Amino acid sequence: MGLRNYVAMFRDQGIVSAYLFTLGFALVTVIVVNVLAFFLALGLTSRIRLQAALRTVFVLPMVISGIIIAFVFKFLFSTTLPSIGSALGIESLSSSILADESLAWIAIVVVTAWSTIPSTMLIYIAGLVTIPDEVYEAASIDGAGPAKRLWNITLPLVSGFIVINTILGFKNYLNAYDIVVGLTDGGPGTATRTVAMSIFKGFTGGDYGYQMANAFVFFLISIVIAVIQLSITRGKASFGA
Repeated sequence: MGLRNYVAMFRDQGIVSAYLFTLGFALVTVIVVNVLAFFLALGLTSRIRLQAALRTVFVLPMVISGIIIAFVFKFLFSTTLPSIGSALGIESLSSSILADESLAWIAIVVVTAWSTIPSTMLIYIAGLVTIPDEVYEAASIDGAGPAKRLWNITLPLVSGFIVINTILGFKNYLNAYDIVVGLTDGGPGTATRTVAMSIFKGFTGGDYGYQMANAFVFFLISIVIAVIQLSITRGKASFGA
């Protein structure tokens, strides 16, 4: 009976779609969040005015519940933006992105990024402040411009922090639930249903054996992804100068 659950699971188009969506969503969100968080961290560790105040503003999403964030953005995507689009005569904005099967995932990426960039950024700030100013000064004397200093000094010296954020990001985004439920509840249809949602809905519906198989496969995939990430970066990560 147990093996039948695994066979049925791989033949279930709904389950397969949930895996494809979850993996694609996790990959895109990890890239978006890490790129934006890294450059925000660069800006907030440079000599700019109101640095402390800006750091406080950027970390505010960390103290707000994910489901609350999702409901606020759902109102914006469903009501505010379409109203603005209609008023300005912009057809592409006049309807909710959440109702479009091909675009709803973008809204989920945007909201997830907005809520998780602060924690990722703080880890990058912790890495950037470990790099001595003398290293940059020596590079400047040698004629290295900002782009070369970023590529040859900053990125290699914070590579360990990039690894941490990537692993944590994949772990969190593979388990995406509250923001997806609050924004789309897996819709339109099942276009944005994640694996975690499929497992939870299956359990609440009494389909324990089938969803236990699903949960076990999902666990194995998560472990494999983590092992691949660690094996690729083994011996190459640096945590500051």
